[in-house]
Amino acid sequence: MDVEVLGGAPTGRRGAHYYGGPAFAARVADGLEVALLEPSDDWPATLPYEYTGRHIAISTLGEARRLSRPAFVKPPREKTFPAAVYATGADLPPGPDAPVLISDVVTWAAEFRLYVLDGEVRTGSQYMTFGRLDAEPLEGHRHEPAVREFAASLLTTCGEGLPSAVVLDVGLLTTSAPGAEWAVVEANMAWFSNCYAADPDRALDVVLRSAGPRTGLAERDRRFCRNIEDADLAG
Repeated sequence: MDVEVLGGAPTGRRGAHYYGGPAFAARVADGLEVALLEPSDDWPATLPYEYTGRHIAISTLGEARRLSRPAFVKPPREKTFPAAVYATGADLPPGPDAPVLISDVVTWAAEFRLYVLDGEVRTGSQYMTFGRLDAEPLEGHRHEPAVREFAASLLTTCGEGLPSAVVLDVGLLTTSAPGAEWAVVEANMAWFSNCYAADPDRALDVVLRSAGPRTGLAERDRRFCRNIEDADLAG
């Protein structure tokens, strides 16, 4: 494949793939005729408690500012403000009202990034332990069987709520209710994710599907396509 680093609007590059940030994608996706797949904002909030290990709600930044208790608050997609634990809503940074995810505060002993294609984990990597960067391949990891077992159950039960190509972050909770030792951290766009120590070839398979030519977009993925109307997909 030819690889080009874009510095501005693309010219003559139809039917390409994309890897990069969402702000730049908004400028070039139409010119590249790329279909950008991303999970729904509210997906984590729709999951059963057995897969989250904590309460998660979709809300707005304005509503979050009214919180009087500590909570983890993050934007669902773009990194418009730091995803973090805020002591109260008054500590949230200024900015326009926008969707946010609000969840109970938990501690992750280990976090793993999984590259998922058609409901199957193709590769993965541990990326953090206790909030510190600690990259290690999933393959051969002591937690690999447990991670794959949890992911398989989640994807079988709730996988229809995700695009066919997606990055899924899962983690090991330090304290949890019985049966909720492993939990979902979040889901992300594969075209805007660091693969850490995952197999890069297998990760690339997922990235290419997540941001590829609109002409190859599968029917099931239309609802996960960023800023593309049906009229744009007809050709």
